[in-house]
Order: sequence, then structure tokens, then C-alpha cells
Amino acid sequence: MDAITLLKADHRTVEDLLKQVQDLSESAHAQRRALFQQIDKELTVHSKIEETIFYPALKQKAKSKEDNDAKQEVLEAYEEHGNVKSMLEKLEGTDAADETYNAKLQVLSDLVKHHVHEEEHELFKEAQNLMNEAELEQLGTKMAQAKEQLLSAVPA
Repeated sequence: MDAITLLKADHRTVEDLLKQVQDLSESAHAQRRALFQQIDKELTVHSKIEETIFYPALKQKAKSKEDNDAKQEVLEAYEEHGNVKSMLEKLEGTDAADETYNAKLQVLSDLVKHHVHEEEHELFKEAQNLMNEAELEQLGTKMAQAKEQLLSAVPA
């Protein structure tokens, strides 16, 4: 599986989990917390493989081909990850019954949706322009292996 296909599959998984959270009743605190824990795990692993494998490879390619747009997209993606991580930390420290919990989840959802849109409409196109199929496939294999290791290391 190439890198972009793998990352898009992760995006669909998180989008599905976020939709499940939004479909819950106002008082479904335990289910909301359980879904959030899944979202947290998925986003944590996803961002780790992007930040340690995909983004550095893309940034290096952009640098070697003097593509400032691609480099800028990568830098923005790192910043967006920072915002998502900050919201994840806030949610981790908030009780699911707290009146601000749902609002925090909505902000997380909005941040993730924006980030996914940017990646899928800008960053991935840059990657496809800068890397050939073999390079994307090789990156995807490396990312899939790292993801498997991270998922097994993160508590359920």
C-alpha cells in the first residue's frame, strides 16, 4: 500500500469515529469517552508516522527540488498537528460528563476535518508531484510497519 492510500484510510477511520461520537445522545458519557479513547489512539499513531516518516521524506524531496510550496505545506501540517494534540490533551483531562466535553470534541472534529482537507487537497498532491510510485510504495511499507509497532505498543 502506498503512503497516501494508507494515510487516507486512517483519515476515513477517524472520520467514522468522529461521526459515531456526534450521533450519540447528550447523556452517553461512557460511550463518548470510549470512542474518544479510540480517536485519541488513532490520531496519536497517525500523527507519529506522518511526523517521523512521511513529512520528513516529503520535506527532503521538496528541498532537493526547491519546491517551496511543498515545504510550506509540510510546515503547516506540523503546526496543525500541534493544535490537534493540544485539544487531545484537553479532552484527556476533562471528564466526559463535563459540560465543556462535547464542545471540545466538536473543536477537535473541526481541527481534524480541516487538517484532512488540507492534506488530501494540497499536501498529497505535492507528494505525488515530487515522488514516484515506487517511492510512495516504499514509504507506505515503512509507515505500515511503524504503525503496526505503535498500535501494539499503545494501550487499548
